[in-house]
Amino acid sequence: MITIPEAAKTIIKRSRYLTEAMSKGFINNSSLARYMKPEIEEMLLKKVNASSIIMALNRLQKSLKPQSQYKNIFQAPPTTIIRSNLFEINLVNSETLNTKYLTILKLNTQQRFFLTFSKGISELTIIANNEMREEIKKIVGDEKIISEFNNLSSITIHLPKTAVETPAVFYFFLKSLAWERVNIIEIVSTVSEFTLIFEDKNVNKAFSILKSLFN
Repeated sequence: MITIPEAAKTIIKRSRYLTEAMSKGFINNSSLARYMKPEIEEMLLKKVNASSIIMALNRLQKSLKPQSQYKNIFQAPPTTIIRSNLFEINLVNSETLNTKYLTILKLNTQQRFFLTFSKGISELTIIANNEMREEIKKIVGDEKIISEFNNLSSITIHLPKTAVETPAVFYFFLKSLAWERVNIIEIVSTVSEFTLIFEDKNVNKAFSILKSLFN
């Protein structure tokens, strides 16, 4: 039968936010115990004392350590670029769509605009400057459109070479945005670049949050 410490550990471990907050001493274990008590009783199929949950949390807290030194890979705040005036279109993959990539790429041969593709198993996402919208829509023609998003902006963060070998680098950025309830429309990444797509109304708040990580 599952024990109180095991039940408490299960609840804490499933939330990275709780795990990190506990490891840094940000959580009041007495309040957390009262919050967790109904769920633990449901897991154990019996009533339990809050004091026993507090004891379990205290022991668990001592064993928790930050899981990654992701912030240490940045010797200085990374270069960050904001772009506006973007749109996104999502299309169903097809054989005819495969032949249209090069035509779309030729629209940006001088690299004047932001243009990125993200191809999944069943769909393709194109994110580009609004200046390219009409031409791209014309090229994809009668392809099946899943969704479109307008009035978008992006934040691109340049990553050091060691980022690819460092666990939780993306989490370092995403956790703060999640805590502040900033919605992300899309994520695009390469080995050295990490780009987040937002609605225009959210990009200033997002940039402020990301900048604050290095203050």
